[in-house]
Amino acid sequence: MAFLLSLNIGHRRDNPWQSYSGTGIDKRPVDGPIRVEAPGPRGTGAVGLAGDRVYDLRHHGGDDQAVYAYAREDLDAWGAELGRDIPSGSFGENLTTSGVDVNAALIGERWRVGRDVLLEVSAPRIPCRTFAGWMDEPGWIKTFTARALPGTYFRVVEPGDIAKGDEITVVDRPSHEVSIGLVFRALTLEPELLPRLQDAGDALPADTRETVARRLSRSE
Repeated sequence: MAFLLSLNIGHRRDNPWQSYSGTGIDKRPVDGPIRVEAPGPRGTGAVGLAGDRVYDLRHHGGDDQAVYAYAREDLDAWGAELGRDIPSGSFGENLTTSGVDVNAALIGERWRVGRDVLLEVSAPRIPCRTFAGWMDEPGWIKTFTARALPGTYFRVVEPGDIAKGDEITVVDRPSHEVSIGLVFRALTLEPELLPRLQDAGDALPADTRETVARRLSRSE
């Protein structure tokens, strides 16, 4: 059974790795329940979970990045590789999952979390300097990118409350094969995969569709 192993809310910290002053990457487990709802357009700092927010208003937050999930299984693999404990929430994820492959999730796939909340897979996480500074591992962006285990962002389709231990059920899976892992690889180290992303259509975020179109036009 897939379930929500940990529900994590950010605590504001100073951000010495970027030009803006704060970061919400320091996510800490809470039992819940926590209200989840669509935050609206990017630029306000709002995210999907009540009590959390982002500080990079240009690149984070908004409806297409309302909720971020990472698998406990992948955190454990990182812990073994890095030789250190990786507590739930350490990657800045709101949802630490168990029993589901978040990187194999398809763009537009829908997950029911608990009784009420319905989430839709939207985009992979792209690593930034804040993440690198937070992890404090040499060459972290390069290492993280090479592994292509980015975790997934979700849109909120149906709002409600979630709590630690809630069951996760995949209730709708699109017919295309554009997974989170594929999108990440295409946008980072394997641009030859970019044409395949068009199969996801409008389920891809608008900024991702624009990036794909721009890069493909340059290659023609």
